[in-house]
Amino acid sequence: MPRRPRVFLPGHPVHVIQRGNNRGQVFFGPKDAQIYLDWLREAATEHGISVHAYVLMTNHIHLLVSPETAHSLPRAMRHVNWRYSRYINDTQTRTGSLWEGRYRASLIEADDYYFACSRYIEMNPVRAGLAKAPGAYRWSSYKANAEGKADALIAPHQLYTGLGSTPETRAETYRGLFEGTLTADALGAIRDAVNGGWPLGAESFRALVSRHAGHTITQRKRGRPAAA
Repeated sequence: MPRRPRVFLPGHPVHVIQRGNNRGQVFFGPKDAQIYLDWLREAATEHGISVHAYVLMTNHIHLLVSPETAHSLPRAMRHVNWRYSRYINDTQTRTGSLWEGRYRASLIEADDYYFACSRYIEMNPVRAGLAKAPGAYRWSSYKANAEGKADALIAPHQLYTGLGSTPETRAETYRGLFEGTLTADALGAIRDAVNGGWPLGAESFRALVSRHAGHTITQRKRGRPAAA
């Protein structure tokens, strides 16, 4: 069966997951993680994507990005994934595919789901039991967004800059979002959308994406979500 064509709308955020092949390990130490982030930043600059949030887990990554054009994200991901795969195959003396096929992606209706997706991404290490708090995990954007730490990869979304008039106010307001937990319905909706490649938003947003896709996009009935 042919793969369903994906639609990326310039300026609209996208939640991205890229998993290791057979859910295998893709980061083997701090050097690997830093190299991936450096190359992701280069690819983002070259191909025109803004990275708003990220987390690097042992066997997968999450990104929240806004592409400048319909082709920006595919080109950036192809660039960094190919380069990083060659690096890991060389350093780990391995062959074959590092990644599990193509990355998964879900267009996000920003006004309703931007901060939910950002929290979902940065809380991933806590849900996985790798950290007691998001700020205790090294390889995520939490410290940039919630603590104002310098991170050359992060480009704040306009919704983030709207949280306050100063960097300190924005970081404080963003931290406050983590005082509550995402509901089971919100977690399920985010997982279903990104694993299924569906737009995440209201019916009007899905209709907008459908018009750009040239066909109606209807999400399947919810089943057991894949872990993310």
